[in-house]
Amino acid sequence: MWSIISVLVENKPGVLFKVTNLFRSRNYNIDSISVGITENPEFSRMTITTSADEKQLSQIIKQLDKLIDTVEVKHLEEKMSVYRELVLMKIKVSKPSDSMEIMNLANAFKCQVHDVRKTSIIVEITATPDRINAFEDLVRGYGILEIARTGLCALPRGGVNEN
Repeated sequence: MWSIISVLVENKPGVLFKVTNLFRSRNYNIDSISVGITENPEFSRMTITTSADEKQLSQIIKQLDKLIDTVEVKHLEEKMSVYRELVLMKIKVSKPSDSMEIMNLANAFKCQVHDVRKTSIIVEITATPDRINAFEDLVRGYGILEIARTGLCALPRGGVNEN
């Protein structure tokens, strides 16, 4: 079972190392991590995905919460969150008809086409991991030359005092 953890931390050097080292030292794997400055430049938000059972997840959250530079740790439930990942994918073009077929697939998945060459096309897709994986499965037959994934970004749904 995969989980999304949102960690608000002080924006200072070494915090990312402390968080990743905590996972390493307890033998937990980070599936993806994205970090960026928040609306307040004194803080950064880390969105971490990991595969953990309930007991492990509870332990991870408790340990993250104990770190000095941590302000807030939340487990984000899929249905109560908005989450997306950005992927750049370079797809092989073997024959002229491939270009149009790939662009039609990209259009169906609301991808942005950024570079079209005789031998490749680079597309950008921003979506949930399931949707990205579905697109990847469809274009795999053409040949995927390279992929770069950002990792998940997520926020809980609703307002400050809203449930």
